[in-house]
Amino acid sequence: MLSEPRSGRLAAWGNALLAGLVSPDDAVLAIVGEDAVHRVEGLPGESGPVGLTLALGRLRALGVKGLRVALPAPGHPLGLSGPPDFNARALDAEEAVVCHGVALGLVPEVYEAGPEGDVHVEVVWHCLAVRETPPADVPSLGEAERELAEALRDATEVLSRLDVAGSGPVAEAAVDAYRARAERGREVLAPGYPPRAVRVLELAQRVGLLISVAYENGHGGAVSASEISARALALRPVERTARRAQVAAYNAFVEEQERGVR
Repeated sequence: MLSEPRSGRLAAWGNALLAGLVSPDDAVLAIVGEDAVHRVEGLPGESGPVGLTLALGRLRALGVKGLRVALPAPGHPLGLSGPPDFNARALDAEEAVVCHGVALGLVPEVYEAGPEGDVHVEVVWHCLAVRETPPADVPSLGEAERELAEALRDATEVLSRLDVAGSGPVAEAAVDAYRARAERGREVLAPGYPPRAVRVLELAQRVGLLISVAYENGHGGAVSASEISARALALRPVERTARRAQVAAYNAFVEEQERGVR
């Protein structure tokens, strides 16, 4: 949850490119990030994998108007609309991008290549058919912001009572890393996103940090089986809510399109 999903970068910067707010080179640079290269396989009209620049141009020519994010987890097909083959691939990858305007979706497959000490990451996005139906369980930005604030308050109260809200060097290092990341790149989303989407995504990332610290920092004061279970029960709905908020933030561009704001 703490790390930015590749599907989020592809959707956000792909949307900015589709809107004419960034150049193809800038969009691809932002999408690839620290990876070595991204390619798209299975694109209509192409016999093999193609680069992101060509792929995004082809998607626009096919009629794609925007890109949505899906962040599914077992028992929670968040952002998906089928068919089963696409959903299964997306669940395995724990993320996907769904096109708005054309019944296509993209699922990443990540490879590591290179010798030990010089390993780099390559990503292949598999382009597949999807159903043109509303995505599952995606809230509006307003709903996501309210739910996230409530979930964070409730979880903080429970975790504090169990003494697992996060303390010690592991927690401090995680907080420092988050702050450094936040200060490094204030463009949490690509150009063209509403300020509320940025605010919701930042809050979802902070909640993700709390969850990561709570899980990684041992059992804290939750030493009994019942207390450990209580912690897990407290974290699970918060993690779900944070994922829903992330998806709502990334999908705000398309949400505005559908409301006729753009």
